[in-house]
Amino acid sequence: MALEHALLVSLSERAGSGYELARRFDKSIGYFWSATHQQIYRVLKRMEEAGWVTVESVTQHGKPDKKVYSVAAPGHAELARWIAQPTDAVPARDELGVKIRGAAHGDIEAVCAEVARHRTQHAERLDEFRLSEKKFFPVPDQLSGTALHQYLVLRAGIRAESGYVEWCDEVLQALRPRKGEHRP
Repeated sequence: MALEHALLVSLSERAGSGYELARRFDKSIGYFWSATHQQIYRVLKRMEEAGWVTVESVTQHGKPDKKVYSVAAPGHAELARWIAQPTDAVPARDELGVKIRGAAHGDIEAVCAEVARHRTQHAERLDEFRLSEKKFFPVPDQLSGTALHQYLVLRAGIRAESGYVEWCDEVLQALRPRKGEHRP
């Protein structure tokens, strides 16, 4: 996936300025695709040059004019083309998995500390996802359209983070010596 496609999805849901898009990335799409504010602005310029988005200049009192981006017809066509393409089902890299696999050749306590750090990060994200679920989707069986699609992605995130936290717990339990046990 290119950043362009993530931006097209976000702009299809709601037009916005580069700043607003960056904030949306920080709070929603960014959980699935990360980008710096500078990357977002560069890509928006490319998308405008390609005709995928249109820009409206909005006057603000006491501030510079704001550029509000919307998806143009060619952008909708590109998004539809991309959505129809097959997606890689399995991530190609998992550095933590490789470290765990090689733990016997290094410092197991350091590996455990890294697993614990990952567990904490995933548990925090899981808590954020669950709060979002309660706040934005209190009655999920009544959802349709874009709201349903957003909810389904959020549910995938909840399941993935929950599974990752459980896996980290399993790894830590297996790697850490039990009381009275000594491991080489």
